[in-house]
This record gives sequence, structure tokens and C-alpha cells, in this order.
Amino acid sequence: MRELGASGESLHELIRILYPINRSITGNGVRETLSILGSYVPLEIHEVPSGTQVFDWTVPLEWNVHEAWIEDPSGKRVVDFANHNLHLVSYSVPVRTKLPLSELRRHLHSIPTRPDAIPNRTSYYKEDWGFCVKDRDLREWLDGEYSVCIDTTLEAGSLTYGELFLPGKKSDEALISSHICHPALANDNLSGIVVAVALAQWLARIPDRNLSYRFLFAPGTIGAITWLARNEAHVKNILHGMVLSGVGDAGGFTYKKSRRGNAGVDRIVQHVLKNSSTNHSVVDYSPYGYDERQFCSPGFNLPVGVFSRTPFGTYPEYHTSDDNLEFVKPGSLTESAGILQEILFVMENDHTFLNLNPKCEPQLGRRGLYDQRGAGIMPMLWCLNLSDGEHSLFDIAEKAKLSFRSIETASRLLHAKGLLSKKQ
Repeated sequence: MRELGASGESLHELIRILYPINRSITGNGVRETLSILGSYVPLEIHEVPSGTQVFDWTVPLEWNVHEAWIEDPSGKRVVDFANHNLHLVSYSVPVRTKLPLSELRRHLHSIPTRPDAIPNRTSYYKEDWGFCVKDRDLREWLDGEYSVCIDTTLEAGSLTYGELFLPGKKSDEALISSHICHPALANDNLSGIVVAVALAQWLARIPDRNLSYRFLFAPGTIGAITWLARNEAHVKNILHGMVLSGVGDAGGFTYKKSRRGNAGVDRIVQHVLKNSSTNHSVVDYSPYGYDERQFCSPGFNLPVGVFSRTPFGTYPEYHTSDDNLEFVKPGSLTESAGILQEILFVMENDHTFLNLNPKCEPQLGRRGLYDQRGAGIMPMLWCLNLSDGEHSLFDIAEKAKLSFRSIETASRLLHAKGLLSKKQ
């Protein structure tokens, strides 16, 4: 396996490698992407045949692109999928025709307010076709007959997703999910994917893990629905979950709570962000967004929130060609990975202890634990007082309004001196 490393530069380099690949909800671009990720972490690849019923949905036909372009009346190629894969509306059906510009315009998409950006458009579940172009270029097109070529295939195949399971001592799982269906969108897609890979490598190096961890790289919506339909029996093991996306821009952090609103993951993320001294905001759940909509649907109601920086749809580069390699910052990737590691550290180390000397305070001085300056004494006193078998370390940190790290450190010191026992 290749080592990714935790630096923002190494994460950005992996984004650069993945960026040109044409991804959609099915197809060879997804397979190629997962193959590259599989060189960093040992993914299990799943192929689910077209036509498979998954709850109220059906796995669609597989879509692949050979070429797509438009030529103007002079024969000049004015749009070419080979130059940028956002030029073609995803899931466009095959077309070979000539049309006057007035009729072709019905199949063209641009953004007048961002004239130099190519929009991202899809037609996953409706047979249609189209091209996305820069509005500044479109303004220069002259009337006349245009030649259109869309050489795509829509045929029985499969939906592809990748999964990594890292077993721990407990069957309780933390789920990390990233959608893998967007072409040429560096922040809203690739940033979450590469940070998830970095987290997986970091967790894999932890010996004797407490929790189990599951990483899911699946196409948005239909991929999550398919995974849930195939894994309904064991989703009860999911103790914490996060959807990662948009973690590479320069904005502050945003956490969207799970449908439950007060799940363990909701409390932990808020605690870590509060103690990180970073610019951040926390928003309540709504049934619109990423794949948390599926994980948090009422039939599952899983404890899954969304971790991002600037929320989707609120920055002008969103779902356009301006969400490019320059928009994603190595420093932001580093910071995002660091905060997420701290969140996972809390999940992994949130043990419950019993005070073995519960009648009055034990004498800390003769055990070398009493800090004459007073620094560090409060985390130990809180641990001793609330280690009653009912409060976990995270409960204690919240009650004491102290960082989890300080409480966890105190618990290790007290445990080493025989004053605490880990509750089994």
C-alpha cells in the first residue's frame, strides 16, 4: 500500500491525480477512482447489477462516455468533452444530429452571472442530453447549423462502490462516508475522499483499536441507498457516523447534526470544534444535502452528521468548473484532517472508569500526582468524582467544561496509579 501522509500537499496531490477522471453514479470513472484509492487502502469493491431493486429505487443502467462535442457551422469544435468533462451533462443519451442554434440552446447550460465558469448538470433518472458551456463563449456563437456528437453508452452493467472495514475490539462502528460520483469538482467531492483515505491510514496504524471503523466510498444518493439495502441487518452497529465533503476550501468549519440532534457524534464534534479555537458553526438537521438524508431517513435514523467547511450551495464556485485545484487549499486539507483525527480520537478513547478509592479524595501528593501550581489538578478531581461507572470520559469532559484530551490524560495517570479501573 502507498503511504498518503498527512500533509496538505500530499492530499492535494492525490486530488490532482483524481481530478481529470470522469465520474458519475456508475461507470468506468468510478472504477478507476476506486482502483487508485485501493493503492492506498485495501478497499473491497462491490458491483451491484443494473436493475437491482433497492428499497424504492432501482440501480440504473451503467453510463460511459467515449466522446462528445459540438461543431459550429464552420466546422470549428466549440465544445469538447475531451477538454473538460463538465462540458457534458452527466448521463446524456447518445446523440448524432445537426441543429440550428435556436433549437440547440434548449440543450445548453451556462451561468450568466459567472461567465467564465462551466456549470455541473446531470440527468441521472430522465433520458435527456445536453452540454455545459462558459456563458462568455456562448455569447459569441453565431446563428447557423451546429453538429452534435454524443458517443455514450447506457446499458446493463453495475453500480460500483468501495468499502473498507477496520475491526476493533467492539462491534460498535464509526461510519465515514464520502460520495464518489462528481467529475472535476475538487472541493465538493474529492476533498472529502482524500481526507477519508488519510483518516483510514491513520486509524489502521492504531494497534488494538477499541471501536470498529467502516469507510464507504459510494455514488451519491443511489450508492448510499444501495449500501443500506444490502447492509440493513448490521447498521444497528453504527454508533457514530459522518459524511465528509467540502473540507478543502478556505472557509470555517460547518457541522450539520444528525436527525437525532443529540447523538454522540453530534456532541463530540461540537466539543472538539469548541475546543479547537477555529471559526465554525453548527446547524440543525434538514432532509436536504448529502447522503445523511439516507442514513438519517426515519426507517434508519442513524447517528450520522455532515462535516464540511463552507456549506454546499453557499459559495459561488459550488458545482462549477471554478471548484478546481486552485480553490482547494493544502492548508485547509491539513486543518480538516487534524480536526477529524481529534474527533475520532474522542470516539476511540471514550472509556468509562470506576473510582477504586471512592470514599473521600485519595491523597494525590504521595502518588506524585499533585501539581503544586494547580495546573492539571482539576481534570484528575473531575475524573475521580465522576468515575462511578455511569459517566464516560466524554461525559466528564462536558460536565467539567474541559477538553477531552485533558480528561483522557488525567484518566491514564490515575489508572496507572491504581486509582481507576476501566469498566468492561
